[in-house]
Order: sequence, then C-alpha cells, then structure tokens
Amino acid sequence: MKLQSLLGALALLAVAVVPSWAQEPVKLGFITKFPVPFFATMENAAKDYAKRNPGVEIIYGQGTSATDIEGQIAQIESMVTRGVQGIALTPVDPTVSTALDKAVAAGVKIVLMDNNIPDWKGRTALATTNNFAAGKIAGEYLKTVLKAGDTLGILQGVPGVPALDDRVNGMLEGLNGLDVKIVGKGATNCTEELGISVAEDLLTKNPDLKAIYAACGPPAAGAARAIKNAGTANDKIVLVGFDFCCGEEEALKSGVEDASVAQFPTKMAELGVDALVKSIRGEKVESLIDSGAALVTPENMAKFK
Repeated sequence: MKLQSLLGALALLAVAVVPSWAQEPVKLGFITKFPVPFFATMENAAKDYAKRNPGVEIIYGQGTSATDIEGQIAQIESMVTRGVQGIALTPVDPTVSTALDKAVAAGVKIVLMDNNIPDWKGRTALATTNNFAAGKIAGEYLKTVLKAGDTLGILQGVPGVPALDDRVNGMLEGLNGLDVKIVGKGATNCTEELGISVAEDLLTKNPDLKAIYAACGPPAAGAARAIKNAGTANDKIVLVGFDFCCGEEEALKSGVEDASVAQFPTKMAELGVDALVKSIRGEKVESLIDSGAALVTPENMAKFK
C-alpha cells in the first residue's frame, strides 16, 4: 500500500509540474499574399511545423495578387469567424490593419511575416528579413561591378509597401559613394509581366543602360527575358534581383542575371508560427525576429536550393 501511495503521489506531482496548456490544442490562421513559389515555400514550412507539433492546427489562406487588399481582409475576417486563436500573415498593404484591429479586439494574436505595418501597434511579433539591410547587400554588390557615371534602372515592387520600398532604399544606401545615375524606375506589382514591360521601356530609352535592379523575384525574371529578347549580350548589362525565386535560378544559370538577394522563407515561416504558438501559450516572444538574407551568385546558388 505504501508503494502504491508513493506512486500515486508522484503521478499527481507530475501533473502539477506540467503546464496545463501542454495538452491544449492551438488553432491558427496562416495567410500569404499571392501564389508564387516564395509564399508556397512559407506555407509548406508551416505545414511541416504543424506535422511536428500535433497540438497545432493551421488553416491556410492566400490572396490572388500583390494588391489583393480586399481578398486578404476577407481571409482575416473568415479566420476570426472560424475561431482561430492567432493569425500569422504576410500583410499585402497597411490598410488591412483595420481588419487586424477587429481580430485583436476579438482576442486573436497577430504575428506579421515578411513585411511590417508601420505604426500599427497590434502585432505580437514580426518575423521578417531586414529588407533595408538585404537591399544594401544588393547595392554593395552593384558597387563592385559598376563605375562612376554608369546608368541604373530600378524595377520597384509595389510602391508604398514598406518592405519593398526598403529593398530599393537599402540598395541605394549600398551604392552610397559611387556616382551612379538612376535613369528610370517603375512599379511592377512584383509580377513577371510588368517586369518585362518596365525593363523593355528602360532598355529602349537607355541603349547604354549598364544595370537593372529588381526588388522582387518575378520582375527580375521578367527583366532577364527582356534583356534576352533585346539581344543584349550578358556582359553588357548587370542584372540583380531579390528573392532568388520565380525563374531567377534559370536566369542565373544562363548568365543573364548576375546576382540576387535570397531570403529564407522556410525559416521565416517557422519562426513566425512558433512565435504565435508560444504567445498563445503564454510564453514571452521577441517582438522582432530577423530571418536573415544573403547574396546569391551563379557560383554559390547551389547552397540556396
């Protein structure tokens, strides 16, 4: 009897020292901007996280384009209705903050990924690349291959989206000290089609264009196609992209694209979801989580596959 009593006491003690939330399931929403490989990688990383953590259930949603504001708002509202305890999302535009405010008011925790919503105070954490620092990596590379007086065209992402603007401003900071002439820039909405269009315009208006910088992967691939279609030799123009996705690998292999800045979407998603789960379970999380970035060239790109 004494042994049974001791075992019973130990069992009760074990229950007492295990946090009560350890057995409680967590229901999350995971929303990405639009269907490109970068966000597919993020979603797959979240699915892998859920497989490794059986108590975590994740509902997925995605917009149709880089400017699908209404679609993302609808996704947020739907997930709140479906009873999620937290939402991890890549915000398409700062105006979705109104829907996020309503979610927070309903008790839903929010972790932003990929880009921030400046001045919005409702987030629990931000898991992202430091886009300004990553853009600076691109600018510092361009500084090594350009000379004073060379011309540069810029393929913007979606002007007004802070993360994408930071990629351009960071690139310009990386070029600081080298007198390069910016001969044109244009918004691409992070699409290959507009990347082709803006790059063609730059090449037509500036026959001696020395370099193109694209703030997103699809426009970089589009610029590569425009350069090839124009019959411009690979050694006559430098092309630098951002994201190392969506056709950039092929462009680097062919020699049309010279470099790209890689983010780590798998790491970003895992860190974002993990921060959300921890915050729901009452653990402290860092408000800013940097997932890193690195320069990709034809010589080292095998490491980034």
